[in-house]
Formats: sequence, structure tokens, C-alpha cells
Amino acid sequence: MGLKRRGWRRAAGWGVAGMTLAAGVALAGDPTTIVIASTTSTENTGLLDDLLPRFAAKTGIQARVVAVGTGQALRLAERGDADVLLVHDRVSEEAFVAAGFGVARHEVMYNDFVIVGPRPDPAGVRGMTDVAAALRRIADAGAAFVSRGDDSGTHKAELRLWQSAGVDPAPHSGDWYRETGSGQGASLNVASGMNAYMLTDRGTWLAFRNRGELELLVEGDPRLRNVYGVILVNPERHPHVKAAAGQAFVDWMVSPEGQRAIGAFRVNGEPLFFPSAAAGAPSAAAGAPGTAAGAPGAGSGVGDEAATPGR
Repeated sequence: MGLKRRGWRRAAGWGVAGMTLAAGVALAGDPTTIVIASTTSTENTGLLDDLLPRFAAKTGIQARVVAVGTGQALRLAERGDADVLLVHDRVSEEAFVAAGFGVARHEVMYNDFVIVGPRPDPAGVRGMTDVAAALRRIADAGAAFVSRGDDSGTHKAELRLWQSAGVDPAPHSGDWYRETGSGQGASLNVASGMNAYMLTDRGTWLAFRNRGELELLVEGDPRLRNVYGVILVNPERHPHVKAAAGQAFVDWMVSPEGQRAIGAFRVNGEPLFFPSAAAGAPSAAAGAPGTAAGAPGAGSGVGDEAATPGR
């Protein structure tokens, strides 16, 4: 992948404060360039490198991406430092919309989480499909486990899964439970170096090359479903938001063309994300109809009772 296509990614490496300041100065007068606050998984997989040129060719609108954890992306958008969110923690996303920071949440795609770990598998979890039972085994064995620890969508999902297992890993921080405070790819590098277990999204795992002795060990539990939503930041809260251009991105992502592009994205022949815009109605701000409880697409992502991607 050439440097030219990855230019926006280098900008994200300045740090969030530097990127958002630059975005505010450079893009404020440009109605055809938007800022998207997204997750490290969409960066690490190369998905946005593939989608954004297609979107630009269709609409003439350019995008700059700030790739951080979901929690940090939401905080950026709350401050008005982004025009659009593309993140993966439904509970937090719906709270963001309900508080008036976003216009509506649209489900756009999904993949699933998996647990990877060292080939010798000291906790004996290989082949398990009950993620709570697997986490209990890891905790009982005191086996090294790497957590992102960064309030990202993956970290939020991990904490919910520990809760479902009846385990509180916090007292073991710095012992067998290691928090990196980093993104998905960087945390996988740590896990590889430590021969530790880790929860990761399947897409980043498939794109990750520095695996060392790590192997995919636990998959297939419906609680591991990982759903992504796209949200326009509310221009009534932040008048400088590029509402028309941002909405064009939202519309393209959920359109048949955008959904086909998501489904066609591959790494080494493997699909990394599965389009799901038709799975449910958008979750809108207070007063607008949202996704009904129990309807397809309802739920937090972790714990949704829909099938995980088949492998």
C-alpha cells in the first residue's frame, strides 16, 4: 500500500489533539472535506484505505480520519472535533445520540471478536465456543492476558465478557492481566511478544502478520458479535459540522454501493467485514423512532443473539 493512500493515517499519528486542531484550522472553510472519528480496527485492517477513495470518486468529498478507540472517538465528536463517527459500541453510540450529540445511529457492518492465544495454550481453551467459560479458565490458570485498557469498543466488549464470566480482572492488573492503553494492532504486538491471550476483532487478526506463536483459539459464541454504526454529529449542537457532506458519507455507507464495497473488501482472500445496513432501522435522537427491542440489529454488539460470521 503506497504512502500517498496512507497519508491521512500519518496525520492520525500526530496525536488526537494535533490532528483535531489541524483539522479545525485546515478544513473549517472546506465544505468538501470531512473529519471521520473512527476506530483503530478500521485503520489496522485497511478498510478505510479501500472505501474512502471509492466514496471520493462518487461524491467529490474527501475524508480525513482520526483513528482512536471508540470511547475517545465519541469524546472527540462530543466536542465537535469530527463530522462523522464510525465506531463499534452500540450502548455508547445510542447514549451519544440520546444526549443530542448525534443525529441518528445507522448500523452499517459487523464482524466478530475472537480470543487468540499462545500455541501451547496453558489455560486449555482451544476450540471452546463458550467465551465466558474460556475467560474463567484463563483467569483460573493465571495465564497472561493482554487488554487494550483504552475505553475502546473492544475494551468495553471485553469488560462485559469478563462480567458475564463472573471474573473481575482489575485486582490482577500488572500481574497476569496486562493493560496496554493502545490500539488493536499495537496490543496484538504486545500479546505476541508475551505469548498472552487477547480479545481481538477477527478483521484485525486476519490482517495482523506479527503473530509469533499466537493462534485463534476461541470463536463462535453469539456474544462475540461485533457491530459497527455510523453517526452524523449533530449540527444543531455544533454548527460548524459539515452536515451535508457528512450525511453524504452516512448515506453512501448504507447504500447498496457502499454495502457492496464493504462486503467485497478482502485481505488474503478473506472477508473482514459483513454489510448489515438492512439489519435494523436507525436509532435516532429522542422523539424519533429507533430500533425496537429484539429487532434484528438491536443490542450492544456483545451479546447480540445473531449468528457470528461463518468460518
